[in-house]
Amino acid sequence: MLDFCRRTLSGKPQGDNQPEPAAGKTLAAAAPLRNAIAGSILPPMQVIGRGQHSVSRRDISPSALKVLYRLNDAGYEAYLVGGCIRDLLLGLKPKDFDVVTNAHPEQVKQVFRNCRLIGRRFRLAHVVFGREIIEVATFRGHHSGADDEESIAPKLKTASLSDHGQILRDNVYGTIEEDAERRDFTINALYYSVKDFAIYDFANGMRDITARRIELIGDPDVRYREDPVRMLRAIRFATKLNMDIAPDALTPISQLAVLLKNIPAPRLFDELVKMLLAGKAFDNFMLLRDTRILKQLMPQLDKLLKQEPEGKAFSLVTRALQDTDHRVAIDKPVTPAFIFAAMLWYPVELRSQTLLIESGLNDIDALNIAMTEVLDDIQRTIAIPKRFSLTMRDIWALQYRLTKRGGRRAFKMLEQTKFRGAFDFLQLRAEAEGGSLTELASWWQQFQFADDTEKLELINSLGREAHDRPKRRRNNYKRKRSSTPDV
Repeated sequence: MLDFCRRTLSGKPQGDNQPEPAAGKTLAAAAPLRNAIAGSILPPMQVIGRGQHSVSRRDISPSALKVLYRLNDAGYEAYLVGGCIRDLLLGLKPKDFDVVTNAHPEQVKQVFRNCRLIGRRFRLAHVVFGREIIEVATFRGHHSGADDEESIAPKLKTASLSDHGQILRDNVYGTIEEDAERRDFTINALYYSVKDFAIYDFANGMRDITARRIELIGDPDVRYREDPVRMLRAIRFATKLNMDIAPDALTPISQLAVLLKNIPAPRLFDELVKMLLAGKAFDNFMLLRDTRILKQLMPQLDKLLKQEPEGKAFSLVTRALQDTDHRVAIDKPVTPAFIFAAMLWYPVELRSQTLLIESGLNDIDALNIAMTEVLDDIQRTIAIPKRFSLTMRDIWALQYRLTKRGGRRAFKMLEQTKFRGAFDFLQLRAEAEGGSLTELASWWQQFQFADDTEKLELINSLGREAHDRPKRRRNNYKRKRSSTPDV
């Protein structure tokens, strides 16, 4: 009955020679027939039985299992899908568990009282279990052809594409086969059922997992245009899973990277954070550079790297990324502010030097204006939240103050809340540039751990700088004479 309703609502033709699957038949028996009728680009579906795969309910979140069982009990199809199945097959611990179903979001909400609906581009249901959230999505369908919006009820399917082929709204519901076809990579088109504990492989995902290959479903040019962020996802999956991007999926990226300019800046920030804070920041950066994506995301940095491919900008950024990867590996805290500060420091420094020459500003004013201009420019592409951009400004501004060590200034510097981050940044600059920065970083390394007597000796060792005092601004106005009459 559910299959009949789906075909009727989706407007798919019903041929006379199209038999209905017998009652009790599994999805495996019906899928090849559906694929053939719909003209699917997918190969014949494969069913991997319980004894042929390594996924066990012991490794699955109990909350996710509750969602699957309850949706099945309510008469709906429900499967674990995508990254969680892929990671379990690779022996990794999934970050989260996603569920896909033929129930619409409103129907999911009726089944679960602890459910909230989110999303505009694609409507989703979040089932909340304390701090854990199980994301439940409805099977996605196609946008055109037999599933065109004109031939179906508008309440069931609403979609919108841009002039570049990018999906703007995606509330188009379909069957599990259509949902598999709409997924980005073959390794993500794997569905796990708690009815028979089998994995349904719609796109030879198991084969590509074994071959350790990132392969797109369908024409790469079309799929990247539908959602340009898939180019970033391809790179992130390749480094995270230690896989290679298939040549037909890798080649178009350089030409289509410009489409990332059409992606909202906040979404690009979120995607970059995933790439930079997951322990593979260095590898991701090198692939971003090689595929020319970096030019679209950070043109200021890319320009410097082209002028000096192995220069100080490259050295600072790669050292910062490698340091971040090390901190992630040993479970130490990391922040996007430090990484973005490293990536944009030399564009800020270059602009500051230009302002000093062209406008005659002093060092502090030139640096402040340069920071503002560079941050305003990057915000058009990557919306760095204010809590991070303010930290970046503090780290940059303190680089100038770290050079002023005379008198009480060194003691006051240690009281700064951002001193440690600024000092770490100085050390990376010293490693990248050498010269006087090496001596400056070494001095601060000694000073911050010395006792009071040793601190004074270090300050006195600076010689003349220790006795220099900042020039006080002179008052250029005359003291007003009192208008009170003499008594």
